[in-house]
Amino acid sequence: MEILKAAVLGIIQGATEFLPVSSSGHLVLGSKIMNFQGQGVVFDVFVHLGTLFAVVLVFRNELMAMIKSPFQMAAGTRDQEVRASFLWAIYVCVATIPVVIIGLFLNDSIDQIFESELIVYCGLALTGMIMLLTQFLPERGKTLSHSNAFLIGIGQAMAIMPGLSRSGSTIFTGMALGLNREVAARFAFIMSVPAILGAVVLKSGELLQAANSTDSLLAIGAGTVMSAISGYFAIVLLLDIVKKNRLQWFGYYCLLISSIGLVSYCF
Repeated sequence: MEILKAAVLGIIQGATEFLPVSSSGHLVLGSKIMNFQGQGVVFDVFVHLGTLFAVVLVFRNELMAMIKSPFQMAAGTRDQEVRASFLWAIYVCVATIPVVIIGLFLNDSIDQIFESELIVYCGLALTGMIMLLTQFLPERGKTLSHSNAFLIGIGQAMAIMPGLSRSGSTIFTGMALGLNREVAARFAFIMSVPAILGAVVLKSGELLQAANSTDSLLAIGAGTVMSAISGYFAIVLLLDIVKKNRLQWFGYYCLLISSIGLVSYCF
């Protein structure tokens, strides 16, 4: 039964990691509703690993171009596409700096905030508000730079708060800076790769201590596989929604869930 619950949570993780409704918030609430005695943050990290597979699959061409670009630049190529891929690789590194700082210095506090339902509901309310605001943000034709990549990275780092969507906060930040909304969305997906890898490395030791039974390992595996599958389809769906500028739909959903949760929490 725990394996089945883990698979369901994996589907929730994959579907909500890229849709701007907060995967961490839904995992906290889903675990409590189903009374799933999982691995806490460890389980959360590894179902995020499943969504990493989805990102790599969808953006495999862009990621491969970014990996090859430093070697091509060193070889003296003047191709503009190679240069653009090289710059994106640098911007992803810059955007990762804030989340690295948060992970290294606030690691002990992260476990505690993941246990608070009140923080989840407040975070969902904040996500809902920024998603409603996206419909009023005009595209100003800005391009990625070191400075706005770092600011988008701060948006990603803030999303460690359960209920505050990582994809929502990064896409919103990019749009607020004047980026094309599709560029902001694609950058938000790609910049998640080093952040997720870092989280997995950070928690790998804890996993070995916590997952000491066959059932717990199977539960983690089931959650990871299902998050990868649902994550792939979530990315495809969100890219279409971003193109149509309909992110406010998720704002209504987040505010509804937050309102219901806050009422039930208080009364």
